[in-house]
Amino acid sequence: MGFRHIPVMVDEVVSYLNCGPGKIFVDCTLGGAGHGRAILEQIMPDGLLIGMDQDKDAIDNAVVALKEYGPHIRLYHDNFINLPSILSRTGTISIDGIVADLGLSLYQIESSGRGFSFRRDEPLDMRMNMDSDITAEDIVNSETETRLEKIFRDYGEERWAGKIARYIASARSKRSIRTSKELAEIVCRAIPQRASTPRKIHPATKVFMALRIAVNRELEILDEFIVSAVDALKPGGRLCVLSFHSLEDRIVKHRFRALEKGCICPSDFPRCVCGKQKQVRVLTRSVVRPTSQEVYANPMSRSTRLRALEKISGEKGGTK
Repeated sequence: MGFRHIPVMVDEVVSYLNCGPGKIFVDCTLGGAGHGRAILEQIMPDGLLIGMDQDKDAIDNAVVALKEYGPHIRLYHDNFINLPSILSRTGTISIDGIVADLGLSLYQIESSGRGFSFRRDEPLDMRMNMDSDITAEDIVNSETETRLEKIFRDYGEERWAGKIARYIASARSKRSIRTSKELAEIVCRAIPQRASTPRKIHPATKVFMALRIAVNRELEILDEFIVSAVDALKPGGRLCVLSFHSLEDRIVKHRFRALEKGCICPSDFPRCVCGKQKQVRVLTRSVVRPTSQEVYANPMSRSTRLRALEKISGEKGGTK
């Protein structure tokens, strides 16, 4: 199967980015190139799209999928945490807009063979970047029971984190856990039947999400990425982030608010003395969700949360 993916909220992304002819944009999570193609259609005839993805398969796909745009694209196999160095390599000083889609692609779930899905029997890998050292198998078989519980609770918000960690520790004491199917079966055994029966999602969903986040350090780098992305924008430039679970969205929301607020002085100070400037204007006062029509056509879009901001020239703090 080829690199199959259905991009989410494409019209909303293009609108919030304020795409137009001749502009320069960065797609930091190129994936199946759906958002990238939509942006390219808006910035022709002389715009530029810088595309990057930590999954080499996504870059290989984009080379073919976006071939018609020739000199208007530059592609890089890298993590978006390295955005500043990528822009330095391209010689680009400032950007009109940046998009980051934090979700998995259908290809990664269905065809990558890396154990992202609990419905498949694949090696327990979960690396988005196959050059990375740590796999999900390493974590499951090497981390302490206490650490596993923390991963499942903090990254998966899993109610039964402790019991699942105990079941994993018991199972791996007999033999290593090597496949996604093995792990999913252990999780299903750990969760009491009374708790798993009414669930709308598969019992292993949160554990698999937590492991994927841990393997790829997703939450650790997200906050730093937002700051560097805003630094890369020109005044009036925009950042659009698509997240797919509450942990990601919480980081995006809080960082956006902090950048908009600027001043970090205590609330009881009569005037700002920190000198920290307001950097952005948040465009999405509340999170934007996909339309009911999109969710019907693409059920995987239902958990999407979109937030966007616009960079401003800077305003000094004043009277509190």
